[in-house]
Amino acid sequence: MREKLINWLIKKLKVNTNKVSDGYHTFEELYEHRIELWIAFCKTNQFRAWKSRRHSDGSKWKGWFILGFDTEAGRQKTYHLPNKYWKRLPNTIAINTAPEWDGHTPNDVLERLKDL
Repeated sequence: MREKLINWLIKKLKVNTNKVSDGYHTFEELYEHRIELWIAFCKTNQFRAWKSRRHSDGSKWKGWFILGFDTEAGRQKTYHLPNKYWKRLPNTIAINTAPEWDGHTPNDVLERLKDL
């Protein structure tokens, strides 16, 4: 219940959630860490990472691209990243459209990463 109230207040007061902190890190800092870790992980090329500006149906999110890899059929691991990171991955395979999304959720990605 408290979380719903806090989220409602954040929205109502138009709080910049990037600046919200747990007392140690802001959401902005944690998101930046996640991006850098994902880039470093994909750069290992152990899993033949790919990047694409378009989803499998040709749609795209303005200002974003998809960085991901598959370890086996139906086991995608992907994140959307801001376009400013595209050039940081010069050796990653750039494809016209991403593979068809297998329906994975953020929780699925976490579990799939644990299985590596």
